[in-house]
Amino acid sequence: VGFPMIFMIHPDFWKEWAQRTLKNALTLQDLNKNVAKNIILFLGDGMGVPTVTAARILKGQMSGQSGEETQLEMDKFPYVALSKTYNTNAQVPDSAGTATAYLCGVKANEGTVGVSAAAVRSQCNTTQGNEVTSILKWAKDAGKSVGIVTTTRVNHATPSAAYAHCVDRDWYSDGDMPTEALQSGCKDIARQLFENIPDIDVIMGGGRRNMYPRNTPDVEYPGDKKHNGTRKDGRNLVGEWIDRVKDKKGYYAWNRKDLLSLNPNNVDYLLGLFEPADLPYELERNKETDPSLTEMVDVAIKILRKNERGFYLLVEGGRIDHGHHEGKAKQALHEAVEMDRAITRADLLTSIYDTLTVVTADHSHVFSFGGYTPRGNSIFGLAPTVSDIDQKPFTSILYGNGPGFKLVNSTRENVSTVDYEQNNYQAQSAVPLRMETHGGEDVAIFSKGPMAHLLHGVQEQHYIPHVMAYAACIGQNKDHCRTNSGSPSLSHISPTLALLLAVKWLLC
Repeated sequence: VGFPMIFMIHPDFWKEWAQRTLKNALTLQDLNKNVAKNIILFLGDGMGVPTVTAARILKGQMSGQSGEETQLEMDKFPYVALSKTYNTNAQVPDSAGTATAYLCGVKANEGTVGVSAAAVRSQCNTTQGNEVTSILKWAKDAGKSVGIVTTTRVNHATPSAAYAHCVDRDWYSDGDMPTEALQSGCKDIARQLFENIPDIDVIMGGGRRNMYPRNTPDVEYPGDKKHNGTRKDGRNLVGEWIDRVKDKKGYYAWNRKDLLSLNPNNVDYLLGLFEPADLPYELERNKETDPSLTEMVDVAIKILRKNERGFYLLVEGGRIDHGHHEGKAKQALHEAVEMDRAITRADLLTSIYDTLTVVTADHSHVFSFGGYTPRGNSIFGLAPTVSDIDQKPFTSILYGNGPGFKLVNSTRENVSTVDYEQNNYQAQSAVPLRMETHGGEDVAIFSKGPMAHLLHGVQEQHYIPHVMAYAACIGQNKDHCRTNSGSPSLSHISPTLALLLAVKWLLC
């Protein structure tokens, strides 16, 4: 809710706000030590703290407010920690090594997924014996339903660490692998998606072209050869999957209409591949053909929650990262706002009493905003003064490096001569690079639900899945999960509260 400025000049406004916040904080003294039936990880790829803050302001401004006082859904989570994101061989990490950390609980080398630091990037013969399993597999082995939802390819760095063991994140299909690696027995990531954990209940994202034989026309873009299949082995991985689940309430969808026509109560397995590669940015999404992240999350949870043993769901807002790499802050921030909508939807479909929800990032970016802008300044707007060096205006948003570096007549471009609010405007950067780089600072971990208080302080990134597994009584920490009677230990919940939770669940 936006507050009129007239209220803000009174000290009582701020004091009363702080007192309300204090009362809420005091309720956190009663820790939620329930067993987490369900565990959800929302991963904002590249969503550093400056991105969170800027997305918060954007969300408010999209609703006609000044923005700074707005709350993202993740802002409402009671526990916040910091995650140290470095890879074993990199001070500033990549998305593959970090994914191995927050999914498998082991820090790893950059560029590798689902393998320990003993594996060397691109060296196939270092794979065997160095595989590490993920929390998705721990959950599946415990009888839970599991799902992956992403706005990137389903075989991109983040999701692939949930199921694959690969020394090179770029081995999307066998068509992307060197002959030597294939001859040595290494498998591409798309193939591993269907073979390593063959009964993943829900898979949604992009990446169709890596599932079909080379030169197979894409179902959506049959005339565009760049979207053709890429596989050398001649396998149709989608067709194989359909054959395997056709008698098990399994469905394949490649567009939004097909997805939303499904009744989740009649679906046990779902494969949704909505683009040949990554899904489009939210600002450019064709609302007839491509589902939003929120819509995918909605369907995923409604399918997964039917399992009485609960579920594990990985949700990636993967194109926040892509927007930043391209220097397109507006694309990146709208991706972050859309992921926050998906978090809101998940909240409506679950309960904090039996669902641990964690929101974090794999790494940050060299994205910043500043310039002494006044309250309510458009997050994409100009700083209020010009530079006292070159006497030119500058946008509040800037990048430390990236493609936005531009000289006109040997001096910095005058941004007032261009449309700096347009969707694909590339914010100015200090150092010219074709692609902006990741940032190395810590990222936030927001958590709520059972055992969320264990995500506190400043932690190594690989700690995250160990907490989630502990909360859900899966993986290696199970001793605390049994009472003397042998049943799961849960904090007492009143019958009235239990009834209210059941009604909320049914209404959603």
